[in-house]
Amino acid sequence: MEDKYRNLIETTEESDVIFHGRVFDTIVKKVRLADGKQARREIVVHNGGACVLPVDDDLNCYVVRQFRSPFEKIMLEAPAGKLEKGEEPLACAIRELHEETGFEASEIVDFGGMVVSPGYDSEIVYLFMATGLKNIGQKLDEGEFLNVEKIPLTTLLQMAERGEIGDSKTQLCIYKAARRLGI
Repeated sequence: MEDKYRNLIETTEESDVIFHGRVFDTIVKKVRLADGKQARREIVVHNGGACVLPVDDDLNCYVVRQFRSPFEKIMLEAPAGKLEKGEEPLACAIRELHEETGFEASEIVDFGGMVVSPGYDSEIVYLFMATGLKNIGQKLDEGEFLNVEKIPLTTLLQMAERGEIGDSKTQLCIYKAARRLGI
């Protein structure tokens, strides 16, 4: 670490798990700031996830609409899911592509990871684009309900630019796919 950034470092003095759940844990940390003062940090600890934008040979994308309880509304998203403990992001993307859309892909392009909300959440979502699609049959998880929609990438790009797609991982996949494909 360069000396010019030392004034940004916090040192953890205590860390307590206050909630242990199926999807995430919540911890509270007591930290010492660079100026010697103490502060408290509340952090969501999450395994992360993978998001994959399927794009066919005609530059149509396959996205899903599903109800999202935190917002009490149906949202448009690229297929995605959480990483199981020890699961590689690419394996998660392949699994979610099959489960949610019924596709397998001959090529998957890695777009890297995105930090979701670094102020309080450890979640990283790994982004991918799938091409060379072949339908092998959808395999939704129990209790999972969604509709798959085929939408041209150019239309999704316009929707994202107009603010019609609220999901950040989907927005970023759309922009990265458009750039990669020269749109």
